[in-house]
Amino acid sequence: MYAVIKTGGKQVRVEQGQEIYVEKLDVEAGQTVEFNEVLMLGGEKTVIGTPFVENAKVIAKVEKQGRGKKIIVFKYKVRKNYRKKQGHRQAYTKLVVESIIA
Repeated sequence: MYAVIKTGGKQVRVEQGQEIYVEKLDVEAGQTVEFNEVLMLGGEKTVIGTPFVENAKVIAKVEKQGRGKKIIVFKYKVRKNYRKKQGHRQAYTKLVVESIIA
């Protein structure tokens, strides 16, 4: 059985026991998170929500908070002596999906 949930402005397909990385959630490591915005349930019978599936939720455990690899943002303008170098590390939350309740 799998589910499609909405978190951080994105849609994520999850299965039980799967590790996922999502936008940073304001939860400490070791706690559980409950996602009520389930867009779709799949398996033997597929259920598509309008926009969400009623009485469905996904429970996940927070494994850790972290930051991704650094990406370099480099802007410049030709022949104008303008250069701007900037780094960015995106914050994330690593989750382990414990159960999908339909």
